[in-house]
Amino acid sequence: MTESPLAWTRLVPPPSPGNPGPHPTPRRPTLRLPAGATDAHCHVFGPASVYPFAPDRPFTPVPAPREDVAARQRFLGFERAVIVQSTVHGADHRALLAALAADPANRRGVALLRTMMSRAEIAQLDAAGICGARLHFASHLGANPEREDLRFVLGAVAEFGWHLEIHVEGDGIIEHSALIGGMAVPVVIDHMARIDLREGLDGPAVRALFSLLDRGNVWVKVSGADRVSLTGPPYADAAAVGAEIVSRFPGRVLWGSDYPHVNISGDPPDDGLLVDLIEQMAPTEALRGQLLVTNPAGFFGF
Repeated sequence: MTESPLAWTRLVPPPSPGNPGPHPTPRRPTLRLPAGATDAHCHVFGPASVYPFAPDRPFTPVPAPREDVAARQRFLGFERAVIVQSTVHGADHRALLAALAADPANRRGVALLRTMMSRAEIAQLDAAGICGARLHFASHLGANPEREDLRFVLGAVAEFGWHLEIHVEGDGIIEHSALIGGMAVPVVIDHMARIDLREGLDGPAVRALFSLLDRGNVWVKVSGADRVSLTGPPYADAAAVGAEIVSRFPGRVLWGSDYPHVNISGDPPDDGLLVDLIEQMAPTEALRGQLLVTNPAGFFGF
């Protein structure tokens, strides 16, 4: 039996500021997505009665169990999904693993690795459909990884043939450009590097991102339009950045919903609107096929 929201609220504190939960009534997208379309970035949270949140989590979200996440994706037109482990659950991957087990052919995962994890534990994650590990360089999610953490994660990623997922913001893509550029494993950068659009498309952060994409082993998710935009809905400024990225690097782009939209400013974005932005970023069927089907199938191993 599914836990009710009232039961959840008795088990965890109220959501942190900036975590209002997903849009309650998103519009149905007008864009028809191709068969095999992949939501390459989403999260599952709880239910806390089954999968408790980490005591040292940096924020508390509204629960988003796997059934709710899958239902939203079906509504939007996605068949496949990549579920990214959040600091809310820390190194406890049980909620993520349950989501992968519910649809192993169409789900992949990205883990948060910790140095206390054994090789056997990581091998179990690999067998369950985990294909990547995430590193945070974002102040609101805690301190940057230490050198020992980096060595451990990079070693595991290389051994198991995974990719490394990098979360930066602001000038982070500039600050960590040398580190990212020196990595010998496939790398994907989240949310268009959450660049500061006040610097425009010719700013140093965009140039740093493009320089990394030129390397050939770096990809980027043209997701998080609501996080990048300075103008707000319908996020035309962020869509323009995404369109430039897709145009220049059509073979190394991915798209994700970022559902259920945690740590945001203001109201949650309308997921239907975010999907319709894909047509602005990838204006042809061929480009949308690469962005949503071909690229993620190859990158995540569908």
